[in-house]
Amino acid sequence: MRVPVIPPDAAAASPAPRLPPAPVAATTIAAVHTAVPPHRYAQEDLTEPIGDLCLAPGADRVLLRRLHVSTGVRTRHLALPIERYAGLGDFGRSNDAWIEAGTDLGAEAVTGALREAGLEPADVDLLVCNSVTGVATPSLDARLVGRLGLRHDVKRIPVFGLGCVAGAAGLARVHDYLRGHPGDTAVLLTVELCSLTLQRRDDSTANLVAGALFGDGAAAVVARGRDSPGRDGDGPAVVATRSHLYPGTGHLMGWEIGATGFRVVIDAGLPAVVRDHLGPPLRAFLADHGLTVDDIGAWVCHPGGPKVMTAVTEVLGLPDDALNSARRSLAALGNMSSASVLHVLQSHHGARRPEPGTWGLLMAMGPGFCSEFVLMRW
Repeated sequence: MRVPVIPPDAAAASPAPRLPPAPVAATTIAAVHTAVPPHRYAQEDLTEPIGDLCLAPGADRVLLRRLHVSTGVRTRHLALPIERYAGLGDFGRSNDAWIEAGTDLGAEAVTGALREAGLEPADVDLLVCNSVTGVATPSLDARLVGRLGLRHDVKRIPVFGLGCVAGAAGLARVHDYLRGHPGDTAVLLTVELCSLTLQRRDDSTANLVAGALFGDGAAAVVARGRDSPGRDGDGPAVVATRSHLYPGTGHLMGWEIGATGFRVVIDAGLPAVVRDHLGPPLRAFLADHGLTVDDIGAWVCHPGGPKVMTAVTEVLGLPDDALNSARRSLAALGNMSSASVLHVLQSHHGARRPEPGTWGLLMAMGPGFCSEFVLMRW
């Protein structure tokens, strides 16, 4: 049987195959709102009071003072006035303070985010609430339902244990939910009162680093499915997400939980882990979507600390100013654990909103040791 030969000019005239249209994004970020306690302090005004809490009388304070200078933090907000921390006494009192202040801040964050999104509490179908700095049953989300006027059939997911990565991981899981419930509206709330975990009379380097680096705050994100009414806004769309655990690194970050509460674990080797392990999974994630690091125009990075941010910049070959939004957040509010990356995301709204079509990557790292990537487009 003869196979017909197509002349070259006929082949050239054939129409190019049609590419499938780009899928409609499953999730749009309608609003982000950060709430902080009213007790605001300059970093230099906290150094000696925190030394009084953490160190024995007469102990050398050279390391304490050096850490407070080197963190890049200028101001922080605390859940309580600094003079009240010495009287907390035990984990029970600290946790009671977390419930009271955390509920107030959570309510403020969610109310602000809904207002900015032009929505009412009754519009919320799912509330995801994360914290790693306290525990409560009923959980914070349950306590907020009646206070905020959320529907009694609102779906709730309280989350504990993700630490600093939870702002990114929470947004990723909200995206997963909205893919299956495209007509819904979801709220992600993170509440972190890190100061209430500070250990008294603990002169370990990890506790001193925590006392120099962390601040208190809450943040809420309103996210809408592709079929939800009134979803227009200037926030980005979530395109895809990726989670990654690094084997053999579980001991590097977390809590040691005992009679005095949450004793922080922060290993000095974390920046080296970032340098050794962050690049390949992040580049592979971008490549799966036809992108490279150079295609990302907005980096929304959790401000884990100056050394971690330097490691991120170096391993990805980023311009020196790529993480400026994270550095500004760290300077103004300290590291607020899971709430910080959402505060950085908030800074990309309004006057600092990227041009339409800009690709963004929201990322954070936390206990596990793990990272979470959220690919976005404005």
